[in-house]
Amino acid sequence: MSLKLLSRRAFAGLTLAAGLMSSTAAIAQEYTAENPLKVALVLHGTLGDKSFFDSAAAGMEKASAELPVDIKIIELGYDRSKWQAGLADATDSGYDVIIAGTFDMTGYIVELAPEYPDVKFIDFDDSPDFTACECSNVLAVQYGTSTAGYLAGYAAAKVSTSGILGTIIGMEFPTVTDFKTGFDEGAKDANPDIQILNAVAGTFSDPAKGKEIGLAQLNQGADVIFPIAGGTGLGALQAVKEAGGGKLAVGVDSDQATIFAASDQAQADVIFTSVEKKVGESLFLALQGTIDGSQEYGQRILLGLADGAVGISKNAQYEALVPADVRAEIDVLEAKIISGEITVATDMK
Repeated sequence: MSLKLLSRRAFAGLTLAAGLMSSTAAIAQEYTAENPLKVALVLHGTLGDKSFFDSAAAGMEKASAELPVDIKIIELGYDRSKWQAGLADATDSGYDVIIAGTFDMTGYIVELAPEYPDVKFIDFDDSPDFTACECSNVLAVQYGTSTAGYLAGYAAAKVSTSGILGTIIGMEFPTVTDFKTGFDEGAKDANPDIQILNAVAGTFSDPAKGKEIGLAQLNQGADVIFPIAGGTGLGALQAVKEAGGGKLAVGVDSDQATIFAASDQAQADVIFTSVEKKVGESLFLALQGTIDGSQEYGQRILLGLADGAVGISKNAQYEALVPADVRAEIDVLEAKIISGEITVATDMK
């Protein structure tokens, strides 16, 4: 399903998740190049993760090119003590829309939203409890990644020769574990005898730890590693690259093979697909709807494979490393998930 359809379905006020509160219409004024929508993307980290934050920034780049917006990206770094104050400073700086994401920032958004009723907040990859907060000016955008994870897991089990896969989770939250829930289900459907190693890094910003865990799993016989761990996962990808011998990896959040291809082809060549959470595109569409007045706030939207908001990368590495018959099987499975014929377990409720 195209992202154009996603725009119509998900960002034109259609309710896609249960338990939504009554919504508040988006900003009803005309924005132009001379009078742009002022937007701040506040990252509780830094750019350069080649994954989650970079995807959000790519959405801002697209918005800057195509919409009447004035965007600033604020990198707060990884010192947690600076996140609350940094978000508050941005909110108090005259922006029309504040964008921040994940469970780490939701509590701060809930605190600020009633104090700044004229500011719109977009909370991506998490959601406040709309029944318990004054959040009529908050839009929560979440992603059901288990469906795409299923396809990647199926492919991973099919390309594995050792019959052992490895997964690395940054932290155990539904928005993270949902990837693995689908991945594990797909892998077991492809090969009921598959063995799946799992590790929890406890951080999203420690590549050295990711590499250490990745090496440990490779030493235990895993020949495909799936790090769901942001910057920590970059170390695991490096471990796979350095291991050689046909070891492969699954990227996360963005099409990581294509991203790496510009600077590190050897790294790109071991990432046979990625489970994409299309954060940037969803944020672009949310801003587009805010500008044209179609986007309603005060609600949570849960997007998935059928909406075009998640998927797997089908790039040059995928074509080269996944056999044609397996790719054909995955296309059939994808269609069945979208149609509802196959239901994939999920941690996102």
